Amino acid sequence: MSAEAPHERGPIDAGARIGHVHLKVSDLDRALAFYVGVLGFELQDRFGEAAAFVSAGGYHHHIGLNTWESAGGSPPPPGHTGLFHAAILYPSRAALADALRRLAEAGISIDGASDHGVSEAIYLRDPDGNGLELYRDRPREDWPRTASGAVQMYTRALDLPSLLAEA
Repeated sequence: MSAEAPHERGPIDAGARIGHVHLKVSDLDRALAFYVGVLGFELQDRFGEAAAFVSAGGYHHHIGLNTWESAGGSPPPPGHTGLFHAAILYPSRAALADALRRLAEAGISIDGASDHGVSEAIYLRDPDGNGLELYRDRPREDWPRTASGAVQMYTRALDLPSLLAEA
């Protein structure tokens, strides 16, 4: 790999997006109970006990779940490399509130909840220990900025009762 500085090649196209995440799970039915049953994603396709694809709005898949290398396995231990979390972007504060309501009704505990100025986020783990961030972006014109106009994110406690009131 070249030691060339990344900025010398120019930035990625502004239209690039993260299309989907594919997670290794230990039990496909348990994963589907969470992603479909709790979060509300729709099952698009399933290949027996080996893999399933779920999405929102009929897209081919936002999340792939598979047991190809992980059936009956355990999460990686702390201190190892791997996915920190996958982030699921909700289109509105009301939709994020609905996600929080679903988690509460299912008795799913959360790891934390933050207001980052640019977004509001809920952090948790799926049944296999994969980190998830459920969040919504604020409109760009509402993002906090420095005097020079640069985005100035922060981390403050998210008011969960206020959010839940919008569900």
